[in-house]
Amino acid sequence: MQHFRLSIIVTVVSLAIALYWGGLTGAFIALILGVLEVSLSFDNAVVNASVLKRMDERWQYYFLTWGILIAVFGMRLLFPVLIVSFATGIGLFGVADMALHDPTTYAQHLTESHVQIAAFGGMFLLMVFFGFIFDDAKELHWLGAIEEKLAGWGKLESIELIVALCLLLFIQHWLPAEIRLEVMVAGVSGVILFVMVDSAAALFEDEDDGEQVAGALKKSGMMSFLYLEVLDASFSFDGVIGAFAITQDVIIIMLGLAIGAMFVRSLTVYLVRQGTLDEYVFLEHGAHYAIGVLAGIMLMSITTHISEVITGLTGAILIALSVYSSVQYNKARA
Repeated sequence: MQHFRLSIIVTVVSLAIALYWGGLTGAFIALILGVLEVSLSFDNAVVNASVLKRMDERWQYYFLTWGILIAVFGMRLLFPVLIVSFATGIGLFGVADMALHDPTTYAQHLTESHVQIAAFGGMFLLMVFFGFIFDDAKELHWLGAIEEKLAGWGKLESIELIVALCLLLFIQHWLPAEIRLEVMVAGVSGVILFVMVDSAAALFEDEDDGEQVAGALKKSGMMSFLYLEVLDASFSFDGVIGAFAITQDVIIIMLGLAIGAMFVRSLTVYLVRQGTLDEYVFLEHGAHYAIGVLAGIMLMSITTHISEVITGLTGAILIALSVYSSVQYNKARA
């Protein structure tokens, strides 16, 4: 329980504030939102763990402390306000006042921005998925020959970038003409952000140490921290919008999502400290396939509403199958 001590404290404090702000109903809704956030983000925790295990304890601590502040106040409170401000041309203080005193209009503006959010987040997560699938350095392949063949394509330079952009071009032909430009701009922006974060360590290479210096920075420093925060943001986009289907009180939404985000981070650290990824060797595979499905759902949701239940169940099934495959693999080796 020591890994979840801080999460429990945050939960108690958040529920106390929710109780003061919205009474028993507010506290109950905050708890429900927290549970939903955890259930929909387990695959996020697994992928986070795969990155976090290569970082030193100092950056793991930053991820659990400063990272949670960024996740809660930045991505789940400030960022939606920025989106509405950018989409409507209303100043930040005006949007913040709208969120507090006219949540119905605020929720409407945020929902109207779903096209750009889905395209941006969907393409970023798709790049995360492709980066794993086309990794020719992988030694284990969950889907056998099929996955091994796809990994072999990783020898082609920037193959994930090529496939992602071709897919985006294909998608936009099936979209209504009035939103094509918005989808293209948002989608390309998501791809650009992934490439920037994923390759920024190259700026710190020198002629002697080269990849070793860049790799160490990327795996244990600020680049990995930034990558995890952007990944968390991509997962949280739909959660923030979907939360308005339960309540339009932005304070309750922030408190509920804060509970979930904190437990996801604690779960990430737990997976790292317990060596779960080493024991269940296909767990990382299942999480990345779940991310690929989530990316596809986000892109499909540009024109068609898809229930969060489908997203959560699909991710849970893939994670469960990967755990089962890991157990069978370990038995076979034994």
